[in-house]
Amino acid sequence: MNRTVSEALRRLGYTEVQIKGIIAHIDQHDTIEDVEANGATIASGLRPEHLSVFDCAFKAFKGKRSIHFLAHLKMMGAAQPFISGAISKTVNLPHEATVQDIRDAYVQAWKMGLKCVAIYRDGSKRSQPLNTKKTNEGGGTTATAAGDPRVTELEGEVARLREQSGMPLRRRLPETRAALNHKFDLAGHEGYITVGLFECPQANALGQPGELFITMAKEGSTIGGLMDTIGALTSMALQYGVPLESLVKKFAHQRFEPSGFTKNPDIRNASSITDYVFRWLALTFVPGYRAANAPDSKQPELNMPGLVEELKKNVNRPVRDLPLSDDTEVIALKPGSDSGGGARNGSGLVHGRAIRTLSDAIAHFQQDAPTCPNCGHVAVRNGACYKCLNCGESLGCS
Repeated sequence: MNRTVSEALRRLGYTEVQIKGIIAHIDQHDTIEDVEANGATIASGLRPEHLSVFDCAFKAFKGKRSIHFLAHLKMMGAAQPFISGAISKTVNLPHEATVQDIRDAYVQAWKMGLKCVAIYRDGSKRSQPLNTKKTNEGGGTTATAAGDPRVTELEGEVARLREQSGMPLRRRLPETRAALNHKFDLAGHEGYITVGLFECPQANALGQPGELFITMAKEGSTIGGLMDTIGALTSMALQYGVPLESLVKKFAHQRFEPSGFTKNPDIRNASSITDYVFRWLALTFVPGYRAANAPDSKQPELNMPGLVEELKKNVNRPVRDLPLSDDTEVIALKPGSDSGGGARNGSGLVHGRAIRTLSDAIAHFQQDAPTCPNCGHVAVRNGACYKCLNCGESLGCS
């Protein structure tokens, strides 16, 4: 009931006491008409000649009156000649309407010159927004709903879904999914990182990680088994909705062996394989992490006056100072000496062959030099072993 009912009763000449009684009757019985209860008639207080004023499109739950469908059509027919288009108005028929009633509604609409008509029979939809019966939506069950098996089934379904609402939900990847593969080398330990991706709604965009596989080059090793376990745990966490940022914050910078330098320019030194894996995941998938953690990101780039001109002077040297030759077999240990027994000319060539320094001659001995486990500097060959010139550590010698 809206506020116009009391205003209409006041315009019809009812007193305030009578209006309050009629409104109380509507609230209790869902109709402004008189109702029958236990063989007795309960009067609403409305005079019979005023009943038509309060007729509605649908019959009240305990009432008997409603607006006839012809009233809808006549109102539309009166306005149609003044409208260029059609009228959007639903013609409501009671639940007891027959096929003949619906046919007559269409025929009458055609006779009145209506361009279109929409007919709705009360209760024809399983779920309709307009209902003239009070419902107990606030809680509990009504006496009518309690005996309905469909209602009982739906209540059980709601209870089951309410219990599941607090349980974690696992989002699994599809059978065929895109993946990203990355090879890494940490202190001589090689491995591969494979990240399975969730489907991304945006075209040409990298999806979010949903699984992680870490494969080490040495199969069957302890490190390989531990990395498999970390990959499985990370995959379960990602599929259950744990943010990648939280995993990176927890597992990055974990310190244990093997650790050392890497070949990744974005991660120059890693304190463990776990540290490398999660920092690489953050650089690849966490927005803003690369910019905030890039090497020398906090070092400002300052202009140096005259730097460009000085570099040009060093690069653009005369050609005579840069002898070129395809044959580089002869090595001159000291300037002016001839190790090959031939004559030396003024262009830095011995018998037409270029001269290399001693460092160039022994550079191939350093190709497999390892890094120092203590300080991380590259060791140099010391006989059949290696030693660190920075801290004095010996590698391979007793």
